[in-house]
Amino acid sequence: MNRFIDINPERCIGCGTCQSACADAHRMQGLQDTPRLALVKTGGISAALACHHCEGAPCAEVCPVNAIEHDGDRIHVKEQECIGCRLCAIACPFGAIHPDGTSIAGVAGMCDPTPSYPKSLSSLLTWAPGQYTCAVKCDLCAFDPDGPHCVAACPTKALTVMGGAADRELDEAKRLRSIENGPVVDATAVAQGLSEKAEGSVNNG
Repeated sequence: MNRFIDINPERCIGCGTCQSACADAHRMQGLQDTPRLALVKTGGISAALACHHCEGAPCAEVCPVNAIEHDGDRIHVKEQECIGCRLCAIACPFGAIHPDGTSIAGVAGMCDPTPSYPKSLSSLLTWAPGQYTCAVKCDLCAFDPDGPHCVAACPTKALTVMGGAADRELDEAKRLRSIENGPVVDATAVAQGLSEKAEGSVNNG
């Protein structure tokens, strides 16, 4: 099973600290500094939304230039190879991929700093002249051996890294413990029960 970030909505307070930590970490790596996870809020609940790193990865299946790949126990976007077609964002069943790029708005002689579309418009529909756009999604901060920065930054511990080799080892350990500590089977009783069941079938036949 691939690794992913599990979000506990009962602990999430919608503070956005995870997004800030994510953006800062990627900016320091020279990557797009937009947060790799979204924050969803309703009337009574808030929760972060991040890539599930699906085993089947429909985003990777539809990418026409193979810019999305399986990398160990995660799904990785090669931002330098992405052509910004947005097919992956459309294919993602969780809405965890969004297009983003560095705007040239305000650069002298290049374009007007005033946005040409409302802020509420989906990023799938926005476009700005001269702006290079690429797919952005959670990469589990693979560049940092300490793991995702959002998990460490969350003040309420609402985020947890799940899956991967650690979970497989844990599942195997649980399986072995259940075998060692499982109930003692009385072979004589089982044999007697099977014999009685067989005799009953003969009599009924």
